[in-house]
Amino acid sequence: MNGSRTSLTLTSLVPAILAMVAIVGASNFLVQFPISDWLTWGAFTYPFSFLVSDLTNRRFGPVAARRVIYAGFAVGVVLSAILATPRIAAASGSAFLLAQLLDVTLFNWLRRHSWWRAPFVASGVGSIVDTATFFSIAFIATRLPWFTWALGDLAVKLAFAVFCLAPYRLLMFRIGPAWAQATA
Repeated sequence: MNGSRTSLTLTSLVPAILAMVAIVGASNFLVQFPISDWLTWGAFTYPFSFLVSDLTNRRFGPVAARRVIYAGFAVGVVLSAILATPRIAAASGSAFLLAQLLDVTLFNWLRRHSWWRAPFVASGVGSIVDTATFFSIAFIATRLPWFTWALGDLAVKLAFAVFCLAPYRLLMFRIGPAWAQATA
């Protein structure tokens, strides 16, 4: 690649792929365990997937971020099928793919604005889409309090969108500057 872009190899994406797989697998296992009528344990792990996507997008661009998402999706769905129910695995895969790809698109569109705007808006909108998709597929027509879980989950995800701005800011300097010209 030319000098304005960071060289991309599969090896350079392995840490992001492993992080994404671990987050998705843990989240799909933990979503089965409610804390209350408002939250499940999965609400505290999944928001980090947006941080991984956004840092990958910042460092390597949207094509690399999508590669990490596809790898996380493939391995995550298989792990979820083992660690959770098939319905949760299907709901998770659908929500994950939709929300993460939307996150990458929004992030890339906003990347030239203030440093915080792209990760905050992309993670926030992605969280809303993810929550609505996941909980409606995973738990609709069950007797579980899925609607309140969804509200609690969304509140945690939006709080994490704010919380993750600090590590994002610190890590964005460590991983390198954004591309001068991002491509889709």
